[in-house]
Amino acid sequence: MGIVDVVSEYCSLPRTRRHLKKRKQFQTVEMKVLIDCDGCERKVRKALEGMKGVSSVDVAARQHKVTVTGYVDAGKVMRRVAYKTGKRVEPWPYVPYDVVAHPYAPGAYDKKAPPGYVRNVVSDPTAAPLARASSTEVRYTGAFSDENPNACAVM
Repeated sequence: MGIVDVVSEYCSLPRTRRHLKKRKQFQTVEMKVLIDCDGCERKVRKALEGMKGVSSVDVAARQHKVTVTGYVDAGKVMRRVAYKTGKRVEPWPYVPYDVVAHPYAPGAYDKKAPPGYVRNVVSDPTAAPLARASSTEVRYTGAFSDENPNACAVM
């Protein structure tokens, strides 16, 4: 043990939770914002690029989608866009078509959705029972699949 270690033990401050800050995770925040023109796009981009922790901002004006990546909190990002632009902001409600088991279940199909996307009904508690397959549906679809050659004599 050197002299620096001995001195540092006597001079160290107590570590309390008050002094330790929890570091934010690197994440991607997707949100839906109504973007009408280039001015709206500039306003949204300017509001987000000045925010601490933001690495990149991607605005897809035709889809009304804004993607922010960085060490940020999703709630703070959405509140900032709503405050700075005066527009209504909501989390991106769509998922790729391949992710949903029943993409044409009531509540999943949305005419306003971008091509290749449907509404995420699994996270919606009111529409989730309609979007999940029942045990009889799973049994019948598994019985008549090409992967099971002994399922049916007709095939």
